[in-house]
Amino acid sequence: MSNQAPFIAFRNVYKSFRDAREGRLVHALDNISLEIERGAFVTVIGPSGCGKTTLLNLLAGFERPSSGEVLLEGEAIERPGADRGVVFQEYALFPWLTLRQNVEYGPRERGIPAPRVREITDRTIDMVKLAGAENRYPHELSGGMRQRAAIARVLVNDPKILLMDEPFAALDAQTRARLQQEVARVWMETRKTVFFVTHSVEEAVLLADRVIAMTALPGRLKADVEIKLPRPRDPTSPSFNDHRRELENLLRDEIIIGAATGNA
Repeated sequence: MSNQAPFIAFRNVYKSFRDAREGRLVHALDNISLEIERGAFVTVIGPSGCGKTTLLNLLAGFERPSSGEVLLEGEAIERPGADRGVVFQEYALFPWLTLRQNVEYGPRERGIPAPRVREITDRTIDMVKLAGAENRYPHELSGGMRQRAAIARVLVNDPKILLMDEPFAALDAQTRARLQQEVARVWMETRKTVFFVTHSVEEAVLLADRVIAMTALPGRLKADVEIKLPRPRDPTSPSFNDHRRELENLLRDEIIIGAATGNA
């Protein structure tokens, strides 16, 4: 048996915070213990307000646990780092820079030599299928293209973990479906560890090899479901819909509880 530390580990994590509007103490996460292997694609689902984004923020280093610890390769996460790249629902692009300038911003800031910056920028832009749009500004790109550019800005820094917080929620259904396919393809090519927060059960099953289901606030782990479906996945297949029904049934009571407490 290996004594090697898990790639990512949440150990007895609790998180509370003071509600800025009402002044009350909110218990967001309750005794979360979870291990994630390197190269996994993990999606996190649950009712609104259940702590999904808080979990992601702890892993990103944006927040600290009230108690317990979050570990990366055995080391406690205490702050943000270049080894963890975050893609938000908003596109997080500099509007005054072209697509190329946005993507190459990180490597240039780290002092990477210009020829190497151009090489990795070209490769990353090609990976997300944006070749030919390098000189456009964000306002000249569609929503889907802007989100691809945001993903490229993260990938170009070669992080160990890709953290995605409902990155497609603001997109129309057709664009969302196309980007889901692209993210699955990029993951297959890079095998980055992906931690992906979503409200959509279908999206969770479509993308992940593990789906973490959470309870209503305070967020606890309700289920950890392995998805053993071949890729690319067919949302109309009986096996896909079996997984979707299983997860929807798991979450049904939690959504009702969330609505009753005003968190859904």
